[in-house]
Amino acid sequence: MSKQAGKRPNFLVIVADDLGFSDLGAFGGEIATPNLDALALAGVRFTDFHTASACSPTRAMLLSGTDHHVAGIGTMAEARPPHLADKPGYEGYLNDRVAALPELLHDAGYFTAMAGKWHLGLTLDRAPSARGFERSFALLPGAANHYGFEPVGEDDEQPRLMRSTRGLYVEDGHYVEDLPDDFYSSDAFAAKLIQYLDERAGDDDRPFFAYLPFSAPHWPLQAPAEIVARYRGRYDAGPDALRAERLARQKELGLLDAEVTAHPVVAPTPEWDALTPQARAFSARTMEVYAAMVERLDWNVGRVIDHLKQTGEFDNTFVLFLSDNGAEGALLEALPIFGPDLQRFIRDYYDNSLENVGRGNSYVWYGPRWAQAGTAPSRLYKAFTTEGGIRVVAFAHHAALARRGIGDAFATVMDVVPSVLELAGVEHPGTHWRGREIAAVKGRSLLPYLRNQADAVHDATHVTGWELFGRRAVRQGHWKAVFIPVPAGPGVWQLYDLARDPGETHDLADAQPAKLQALLAHWERYVEENGVQAFEFAPV
Repeated sequence: MSKQAGKRPNFLVIVADDLGFSDLGAFGGEIATPNLDALALAGVRFTDFHTASACSPTRAMLLSGTDHHVAGIGTMAEARPPHLADKPGYEGYLNDRVAALPELLHDAGYFTAMAGKWHLGLTLDRAPSARGFERSFALLPGAANHYGFEPVGEDDEQPRLMRSTRGLYVEDGHYVEDLPDDFYSSDAFAAKLIQYLDERAGDDDRPFFAYLPFSAPHWPLQAPAEIVARYRGRYDAGPDALRAERLARQKELGLLDAEVTAHPVVAPTPEWDALTPQARAFSARTMEVYAAMVERLDWNVGRVIDHLKQTGEFDNTFVLFLSDNGAEGALLEALPIFGPDLQRFIRDYYDNSLENVGRGNSYVWYGPRWAQAGTAPSRLYKAFTTEGGIRVVAFAHHAALARRGIGDAFATVMDVVPSVLELAGVEHPGTHWRGREIAAVKGRSLLPYLRNQADAVHDATHVTGWELFGRRAVRQGHWKAVFIPVPAGPGVWQLYDLARDPGETHDLADAQPAKLQALLAHWERYVEENGVQAFEFAPV
């Protein structure tokens, strides 16, 4: 019998960073992910679960239950133009207009702990320990070297990419000055969370809320050499071959209708056959390392799950897994925001020779073609409000779930807060809390759907909007309007029927002008209700 039988449930929320929709085996991938697959196949695999199109906005929505423009991350802090610095909702950290989920649970008697990437504030007064986490070990910025390797000290002449992703860690309310010699991000985060859960054992009989947001497989792509070696040669046929393989597997698994048309690959890089043998070898190696990162993440999830089983906690633990956005397809070397002289700096201070790629002193990413192997059939990837950027891999597992298998209902990351609170028996305070006004939750509980008490999470009239970097979208039911500025898009609103065209391949704006105008009216209300400000340039 479960150690916690009859008590309030525990929660384990796991977030992967930039994971593609089909990277896990249970979602069509070839990467070895047995631990996540076992959970997913015994739970509910979502095929229409949505986040924001990038990391910190999603995390703000996950912990607040409301739109990221309300919660303080109207745009990513790293890309905030000066004219937005004083706008409400654009503070660059999880603001005081929201009550954070760990704050509410801690007040309600939960032990709250996290280990992983925070990305919701860079100072101690905005760190996890200030937002309800009793124990925390956190990477504060949006990325860092996974091995803690820093080739040079802080220097204003460094590329902005390196200055904004230095390894700034905190434990509880204190900065961490030195990382251990054997540090690797995924290993360290899992070990810390297990440590905190162990320390809670004994006289502390409280249920727990455990948050495990990995920084993998976000660039720089780095993984243990022995795991990378397992994928040697696996990707030599290139990203298009991998994309076709994964699409076929998704159809076999019932995650995708057989007649679905995948969106064509959009990339400024040459086709695989046009690359030199050396360029193909290097590109394939980056994908090998990426796969190894995902496998290592899975192994670490297995460590945490094994711990819960050994302590009798697992059966009473609600597990939610998701990626924070679609796969990362940016060509970092082509983005001015990450300069100046990014490539020169990497050549001078890192070793990106083929045999060294994936080590702590290498610095690589895998680009748009591999990313679209992971997001297919959807259009584009992270940072875009097309489906490739906002439809993510996600699943829920709990012994008490009535629904099993594939869940095709539309849901968003804002639905997590009301779901967890309902399971925990905690009422959200509404619009006033701790003497201040706060934003109401916009999400809706997943529980009626997961309990087979409802066929949908949101009814057909529900409207959801998205905006980041001036890229926009609005959806009602299966209809979606999308605006992608030039040069990445046409610079006009497009209209898609996602029920028939999940790949966003057939623009119906001219054929259905009334439907488009109705969605644009909803878009204007979304802008007004959430304080969305004009954003004129797209940095990623």
